[in-house]
Amino acid sequence: MSEVLAMLDDVIFWVLALLAVASGVMVFRFDSMARATYALLTSLLCVGGEVLLLGLDYLGVVIVLMMTIEMAIMAVFMVMYMMNPAGLMPMTMVHNKRGAGVICAALFAVLAAGILLAPWPSRRGRPSADPTMDLGLSLMGPQMLTMMTLGLALFATIVATVVLATRRGRYDRFGDDLTAGTAQDPVRGGMAGDL
Repeated sequence: MSEVLAMLDDVIFWVLALLAVASGVMVFRFDSMARATYALLTSLLCVGGEVLLLGLDYLGVVIVLMMTIEMAIMAVFMVMYMMNPAGLMPMTMVHNKRGAGVICAALFAVLAAGILLAPWPSRRGRPSADPTMDLGLSLMGPQMLTMMTLGLALFATIVATVVLATRRGRYDRFGDDLTAGTAQDPVRGGMAGDL
């Protein structure tokens, strides 16, 4: 049974690895910002899956959540602000192709040489009983509680800013039970004014 699970892990690892690389390449092959964004999201989700396979559940989930939200926000801003609708019109995604190719090839060679030639240390001691806690302490040290509090404060600030940015909501416009036939807008116009 354990051999079957190990083989299944290997298969999932290679499928995710190939999909991550293929979708990463497609980021530079697509001529649309929207398609490139979703290709990048696919690649990063596959990387998150690889981290989960390594047993680092916390980091894997954080990668998946962060990248999903980041790419969704990027897509929303593309729809709002790009000159072409949703970034779907053709455009070049790569500039200075020859120079970028030379830099990428050189960097790949250096990193591959480092992987193959570096003397890897052997494991000393035992794995931690709680790797998530140890990782948090390694990253933040004694400031972990401060950072958690700061994260909640930032989230509350974002929510409060959005709430305060809109003076009136749908209940102000259509009444407490949303039964008003037309919106009570101070300035008529738009779809509500046309109804």
